[in-house]
Amino acid sequence: MIDLSQIGLGLALSTAIGGLAFWRRSLSPSGWLGAVIVGTITFGFGGWSWGLTLIAFFITSSVLSHYKESLKERKAAEKFSKGGRRDLWQALANGGIGAIYALLYAMAGRPVALLAAFAGLMAAVTADTWATELGVLSPHKPRLITTGRVVEPGTSGGISLVGTSASAGGALLIGTIFYVLLVVEGAPAATTWWVIPASTLGGLCGSLIDSLMGATVQAIYAYPDGRETERRVARDGRPTKFLRGWPWLNNDMVNLISSVAGSLIAVGVGMLLGA
Repeated sequence: MIDLSQIGLGLALSTAIGGLAFWRRSLSPSGWLGAVIVGTITFGFGGWSWGLTLIAFFITSSVLSHYKESLKERKAAEKFSKGGRRDLWQALANGGIGAIYALLYAMAGRPVALLAAFAGLMAAVTADTWATELGVLSPHKPRLITTGRVVEPGTSGGISLVGTSASAGGALLIGTIFYVLLVVEGAPAATTWWVIPASTLGGLCGSLIDSLMGATVQAIYAYPDGRETERRVARDGRPTKFLRGWPWLNNDMVNLISSVAGSLIAVGVGMLLGA
């Protein structure tokens, strides 16, 4: 059954929070639109626990994106495909599948598999964002996940102890928040505990899959001086040269695929734990 008041509340909250993020320069105008679409559907069909978990991801990610922003700009800004302001495609890549899960969850009678899938998805996008925002600040250079070779901060496929720890911490936080919210909404605590380990493992594995794809098949380009980047066009407008990977597999697609992988892993973990 569609609850129009809940959808309306989701629209109001996502518009307000997205507007604040736009004012804080965490979202572009199109990113604000994406946040409204994702937030309205997730909250409107998933309920308070789903909507507030999405908000927890968004707020923590936005705060971390501004943490030591100038230092991250100097260390790795030229590596990343986009700046700190998230656009429509980033919003949809991070939350669009979650919104679809929420819609299916409401329409299919609230199956537990979709509950696990949403938990894993949100944990994966949080884990990846935390790993990126904090990992680049590591005092030690990252190593390529495939070979262990030392690479520059921000290199696709590079991992560090700081980044991996941040990834696990973000996934654990999301799982804990979602679990607490479900219990507050009336779910039995004794039979819902699996959400925390499922989210943590799904999120961490999703983040590592993101790194693996970044090191192997993501589209990577090069500046004239040979430096690698995810950007097809440099910030000064000059085109970069395609270097390796699959041309269609940009960072947004990598985020989407790895987050879905994280959600599937969470479903598997949940089933093993008796969800």
